[in-house]
Amino acid sequence: MEFTNLLLECAEGIATVTVNRPDKLNALNRATVAELSACFSALAGDETVRVVLLTGAGEKAFVAGADISELADLRADQAERYALDGQRLMDLIENLGKPVIALVNGFALGGGCELAMACTMRLAAESARLGLPETGLGLIPGFGGTQRLARLVGRGRAQELVLTGDMVSADRALGMGLVNRVVPGEELAQAGREMASALAAKSMLTLRLALRSVGEGLQMAQSGGCGLEASLFGVAAASQDAREGCTAFLGKRKPEFKDR
Repeated sequence: MEFTNLLLECAEGIATVTVNRPDKLNALNRATVAELSACFSALAGDETVRVVLLTGAGEKAFVAGADISELADLRADQAERYALDGQRLMDLIENLGKPVIALVNGFALGGGCELAMACTMRLAAESARLGLPETGLGLIPGFGGTQRLARLVGRGRAQELVLTGDMVSADRALGMGLVNRVVPGEELAQAGREMASALAAKSMLTLRLALRSVGEGLQMAQSGGCGLEASLFGVAAASQDAREGCTAFLGKRKPEFKDR
């Protein structure tokens, strides 16, 4: 699969997707959004890919935002379609059925922050800066940012960040739950690969069920979410991988999962 604005590498069950527009700080123009949608659609159906790493080219930016030149003269109906296209990409990543780890290696602003929030987890370099600065342009976030940010950090902090448009440091993002881990920049790629390798060694059936339980459960009342969890626990417990995992634990050996 060849792309103009992305790099894709696959090895040992791990796909690495790199937004490759460093001269534009990896800004998300329409073409890049379309390529990301095509790439992640393909990765969703690729059984050899167990975990995805997502990052940006260069040392300055993960994704610095949307391409402002494409937004300046949009009518309301055009802007709505633009937002819905972006939201479909974020939904695809969030519901891929396999873990997606964002390696935030610099600025993650606007659409870049929304892209990172759609991922399963976020590892950030110490130099990373995250934020939703759209109000400074007379806009609001349009790729799901107002919704995912509130779910990650709570309503009060989300409203503060959305209304002010302020950027936050990696350490502050960690403290509020916006990122999962902060590491020195030179260690980011290795930290991401170690996490991805650990996840790739697990049963994909188990990972899919766990992701579904968290994701769908958040859309329900807690009682409904717990009911869903119990149902999915039953599916997991009856699987061959559960029997293998328990047998391996009792036998003090590493399990050999078959994803079924």
